[in-house]
Amino acid sequence: MSIAKQHLTKARLFGVAMVAAVSFSGCATYKEEFATINTRLDQIDSKVQGAAQSADAANRSAQQANQRLDQIEGRVQQLERAPTRTPRG
Repeated sequence: MSIAKQHLTKARLFGVAMVAAVSFSGCATYKEEFATINTRLDQIDSKVQGAAQSADAANRSAQQANQRLDQIEGRVQQLERAPTRTPRG
């Protein structure tokens, strides 16, 4: 082989090695980015679950309040229909 061909072969080998090195380092960067994204998604999921639980608790509380209102509605209507009383004295 001539010296030019040897240099060309070494240059190609060096180029392939550089591409491989950059590719592998890029994978590590993506792994870090995916880990960061997954952590953030887990945090958001936790907040969403907490909000859903709070909404469920508020809904139960509102239903209980509505039931209490339904229970006293008849008494309120009865008092509204009752004749007015004249004060003594």
